[in-house]
Amino acid sequence: MADTDGRAVTPTSTQYESDTAHGSKVTSHSNMKDEKIGLEDVTLSKSLTLGKSEGDGTSDANEQHPSRPWLRRILKHWRHPLYAAIWLLFTGWWIAGLILHRHDLGWLVPFLLYLAITLRILFLYVPITVVTVPMRWVWDKTATPIVGVIPQRWRTLASAVLVIGVVLVGAFASPESADNTRSNRAISLMGLVLLISFLYFTSRDRKRVDWHPVIVGMLVQFIIALFVLRTKAGYDIFHFISILATDLLGFAKDGVEFLTTTPLPSSISSWFLVTTIPAIIFFVSFVQLLYYMGVLQWFLAKFAVFFFWSMRVSGAEAVVAAASPFIGQGESVMLIRPFVEYLTMAEIHQVMCSGFATISGSVLIAYVAMGVDPQALVSACVMSIPASLAVSKLRWPEQEENLTSGRVVIPEDDEHRPANALEAFTNGAWLGLKIASMISATLLCIISLIGLINGLLTWWGRYINIDGPDLTLELILGYLCYPIAFFLGVSRDNNDIFLVAQLIGLKLITNEFVAYNALQTNPIYANLSPRSRIIVTYALCGFANIGSLGNQIGVLAQLAPGRTSDVSRVAVSALITGAFSTLTSANIAGMVIVDESKYATSLTA
Repeated sequence: MADTDGRAVTPTSTQYESDTAHGSKVTSHSNMKDEKIGLEDVTLSKSLTLGKSEGDGTSDANEQHPSRPWLRRILKHWRHPLYAAIWLLFTGWWIAGLILHRHDLGWLVPFLLYLAITLRILFLYVPITVVTVPMRWVWDKTATPIVGVIPQRWRTLASAVLVIGVVLVGAFASPESADNTRSNRAISLMGLVLLISFLYFTSRDRKRVDWHPVIVGMLVQFIIALFVLRTKAGYDIFHFISILATDLLGFAKDGVEFLTTTPLPSSISSWFLVTTIPAIIFFVSFVQLLYYMGVLQWFLAKFAVFFFWSMRVSGAEAVVAAASPFIGQGESVMLIRPFVEYLTMAEIHQVMCSGFATISGSVLIAYVAMGVDPQALVSACVMSIPASLAVSKLRWPEQEENLTSGRVVIPEDDEHRPANALEAFTNGAWLGLKIASMISATLLCIISLIGLINGLLTWWGRYINIDGPDLTLELILGYLCYPIAFFLGVSRDNNDIFLVAQLIGLKLITNEFVAYNALQTNPIYANLSPRSRIIVTYALCGFANIGSLGNQIGVLAQLAPGRTSDVSRVAVSALITGAFSTLTSANIAGMVIVDESKYATSLTA
């Protein structure tokens, strides 16, 4: 539901009773397909909602900390001095930074951080409508009349033409370089067109395709790429985020040195078990602490509202899409646990597609430890949010009435809530250990299996006198994925297309860990051109592989046993669509990147 200002609101029990009294219906998809389901069947108590008006610091604090009376008491009596002290502290920090380090450390990132903190404190006392209502008025007085001039039947076409114009200008207006010619960009553009065309012609129901989320999603994805890869402000912001991710590895290293020796011997300092695994454990534990404090839910809610509003998707879809790059494909679904049983087929497809289209924060830290450029990874993750929403709506359009249309809710999980922050951090450490162990065991088994398959293929190939290189899995995948690599727009020199095709195929049948490891450590990939390296970095940044397919089916089947058959029906389509979503980011990166050398790094180079 939404109020008159278009803001999402938390459905109260009174609203539930009203909706039920007026005969509102929700479509179910198992044995209850034709039955009426009252909205009160879904428990949403103590939920955090996206568009909530934040005019009272007390109520906001109470809702975020319902089970911590001591914190409520402190905030009740001391919240005004506390908020004032925080604001004065950061104001002094920001002013000092402008005076002392404006020219060597920059001013943009500190200013944005200070602005975010200031606005957060301000909106504890002032309703956010003081900003949204004037913005809505300006929009209604400027954009709405312009759109109103265009006849309804031509608006979709006009929007598409506008987006195409933006893409063409953004892709071809910049000057050429040795490895970044307009012909290469044209191939990347053609690849993007082919991907979208394939999804449209294989759509579940082409007549029901809603082009609004498709057009807006592709536009937002392209604008993000332009902002990150073409502007200094975008570069500085994402460079700052990538530095934070890199610094996080250093904190994990402190723990490793405590458990082993200081400093780490150079002979083991590059080991996967020493550099990557501890970083994963620490990051997962830290995320669980943020989740307990309510910071993560608050951030995801505010982050998701943009896609919810601009792309007109359901609340469940917006939350999962926004959360997937941060907490992963399984954990993001947990945020909408009460709604999983009632998701439409298109929503299930979208939820799974969002998980396949990106990576999680924990493995991002692992790839940074492996030497993959963190700025490319972070930007690829953000680009995947609108991309996954767009391509999924194209491949599997909405055909039913959904439960979370008009609102976005992140329910609290009181059943599994830790008693305090220490328990949350400890539980996170245990969860991180399990995730790291699973990753280590999976890599060990997959790499060993690839070695076995390559040995058998090589032995078999020798008996039929195959000339040239040995017959291996990578060789076969290189030929199968050659058209994909070509239309990504990679460099056509030095056999780059074939090498990139090998990595894409390796990622699809194994996982992105194996592919990134090969990209960074295998000598045959050391001479990839900077353009090819940055494009393949984007192309590999997703969970779309056969192993993840079983993982997502298992999570959704556990949350909604009655929907297992529906999940299985859409799983393969969601996997392919998620892979295509990742490839669209690679295509767009190939169209707008101008200085590939800033992003291309290799441990073997």
